[in-house]
Amino acid sequence: MKRRYFGTDGIRGEANTEPMTAATALRVGMAAGQYFIRGTHRHRVLIGKDTRLSGYMIEAALVAGFTAVGMDVILVGPMPTPAVAMLTRSLRADLGVMISASHNPFADNGIKLFGPDGYKLSDETEASIETLLEASASLQLAAPERLGRAQRLDDVHGRYVEFAKSTLPKGLRLDGRKIVIDCANGAAYKVAPAVLWELGADVVSMGVKLDGFNINRDSGSTATEAMCRAVVEHRADLGIALDGDADRVILADEGGHVVDGDQLIALVTGEWARAGNLRGGGAVATVMSNFGLERHLAGLGLVLARTQVGDRYVVEHMRECGYNIGGEQSGHLILSDFTTTGDGLIAALQVLAVLVQHDRPTSEVCHRFEPLPQVLVNVPTALGQSSDSPAVTKAIAEAETRLGKEGRVLVRRSGTQPLVRVMVEGEDEAVIRALAGDIAQAIKANSGS
Repeated sequence: MKRRYFGTDGIRGEANTEPMTAATALRVGMAAGQYFIRGTHRHRVLIGKDTRLSGYMIEAALVAGFTAVGMDVILVGPMPTPAVAMLTRSLRADLGVMISASHNPFADNGIKLFGPDGYKLSDETEASIETLLEASASLQLAAPERLGRAQRLDDVHGRYVEFAKSTLPKGLRLDGRKIVIDCANGAAYKVAPAVLWELGADVVSMGVKLDGFNINRDSGSTATEAMCRAVVEHRADLGIALDGDADRVILADEGGHVVDGDQLIALVTGEWARAGNLRGGGAVATVMSNFGLERHLAGLGLVLARTQVGDRYVVEHMRECGYNIGGEQSGHLILSDFTTTGDGLIAALQVLAVLVQHDRPTSEVCHRFEPLPQVLVNVPTALGQSSDSPAVTKAIAEAETRLGKEGRVLVRRSGTQPLVRVMVEGEDEAVIRALAGDIAQAIKANSGS
């Protein structure tokens, strides 16, 4: 069944435009609430959000929906997505909700759902909720005496700060380390600087002056230039850039050079293997991860298992096959010894632990392999429009023939934005740029753009 609401990471769209309207959010609350109400106990849902202006509207609508079907609501306000997942388990809630469009601009918003175990919902569960959404008449309103209540949790920041600090090995501190932290004017604007400061670091904070409109604007993990400059200007040891909901992280070394998710996967996997803490014999990544990562892990006698794009597919494979490290090139790192979803801050703390233990510069610690040249082109297209045509198929086939076994071609529609993503990887950067351009041009011609 083609899904109308849920994409690769929950429900997402432009605020006040379907499906991201108050009316639809109300029905999502009713449908998800009805699905998770099982048994006779008082049921609870925990709701967090990032700093977008539209979060107020979506939050209020969800509260109305959940309470209407008899579910109590715990509101935690702006908090990272991984904190919502952690608190859902900690508070033994029946459901967790994060209102966020992650790394997207402020005009977008989204609804991410977590089960009582803190994991994102499966395709099957999302399909069941969609069925309830489509059949509004089947939604059952609670009797007056069974209506839900809503309340705010006051000490939520402290709970997450203590949890995050506990993931650093005991006895390790960050004294003497100067760290630039860019919170993207997003959900981690309070907790991320607090964690680093309480661990002893000299903290330079960026992206913490939010106004509801500037989330991810020229900041965070998708716009790292300012963070990289700040690292050099402040002579910092490390730069950390989170995205709007803090489930992604991109680092910068002391020279202001970017360290992406693939390098972080290589670093943590190698260190955990050396310490005897690695499970699964390797790591899990998506088809987007650089082939250089796969070759690097193979050289260590480790494997790289690949999934389709989307951190929840990485998590599903980790759970099925017993891995405890997974992630995406974009900076999602799932370290299941600590979390059920990507957590940018905790991933950064694992890197900091290695820096402290080895007492070496970030550039030496984080550069684990030479990546194969890789070009990514985003082609705007209308939502729902097919990227398939004889010309596109021909361009892809010609590129694959040209590259042979020395490269890869991947063309896929974004699950969160109206884009077709073209990735070409190979030994010769000039060649792969030309091939990516040919494919992109064919897609543009097919879409009429």
